[in-house]
Amino acid sequence: MAPPVEASRVSPQMLKDIYLRACEIDLRALKPGNVGVDAPGHGMFAADFTASAQASVAALTAPTLAVGASPSLGERPGLGERIYRAVAATREKVACNTNLGIVLLCAPLLHAMQPGDAPASGLRAALREVLNGAGVDDTRWIYHAIRLASPGGLGTSPTHDVAREPEVTVIEAMRTAAHRDRIAWQYSSGYADIFDYALPALSAFRARWGSDEWAASGIYLGLLRRFPDSHVARKYGEARAMEVSRMAAPLEAALMQCNAPQEILQRLQRADAEFKRAGINPGTTADLTVATLVASHLEQLLSTDSRNLSLYFTQRAGRKSYGLRAFVKAAGSRAVGGAGVSPDVSCNTITCKE
Repeated sequence: MAPPVEASRVSPQMLKDIYLRACEIDLRALKPGNVGVDAPGHGMFAADFTASAQASVAALTAPTLAVGASPSLGERPGLGERIYRAVAATREKVACNTNLGIVLLCAPLLHAMQPGDAPASGLRAALREVLNGAGVDDTRWIYHAIRLASPGGLGTSPTHDVAREPEVTVIEAMRTAAHRDRIAWQYSSGYADIFDYALPALSAFRARWGSDEWAASGIYLGLLRRFPDSHVARKYGEARAMEVSRMAAPLEAALMQCNAPQEILQRLQRADAEFKRAGINPGTTADLTVATLVASHLEQLLSTDSRNLSLYFTQRAGRKSYGLRAFVKAAGSRAVGGAGVSPDVSCNTITCKE
């Protein structure tokens, strides 16, 4: 039997395909309160997120980065620079901050799989090495990215305020915010929510329902029930975030009881409309869902027989789904962007609103 794929054989194109595929599944999944192909909301459309994925993918996956009209820099970027370049590229294409949380969560996973980075012990160990190795310079790039994504200003913090130049590593900065932000918590815990809950659950949902999209819906509801959404908490307070988690509980329970998830489609659609009427957008939970999909595809890739790489990607591409170009068409001929930008108090989630 041939060995699994080694990290050194993971190409930038593979990483690109995985990231775009995860963003695609996320948009096709029904996630109450979030934007989808058939579910615009909060002044945003699927086309905004599609354009954001396409704009950010090169910075997140390329071995070297080109800046403007300059040729490739010829040096591998660090984690922080990847995050900054992805945010900057998004801002050039989309007038709305749709993906800062996605970039913050997916960048370490994809960076961990760059050739020569990932150890033989697997994705989780490689991720820990990336996070622990991210220094003050990476923090500086990330702070620049956050400030770029929020031109209207950020909330202040008594320690490690993003408005000032940092003097701490990425892990140190994230630990300070971990109690109030679930993205910061992932950095400080080594993505515990994803590896300990979301990935095993996603695998079980895929096996049960045979659908990446419904599996993503299940993960979203499971995460939302277990972990009050920090974006909702920042916008409306912790009590409201906990209430939204309680609202997600019966939806998750109903989905878990279905052999065919389509049985509760209308119930989920009603919940989606209710959340959006109330201005509830569990954006952090959606970001965690995308990161879970990326991590899942990376783990599957590492476990794939090295002789069957092309078959793996053919099978993934053959699942029932739109391609990313079709997303724009499915979302209609709406102009991308144009929404106002509203920064959260925390540095880690920037949202759009009308």
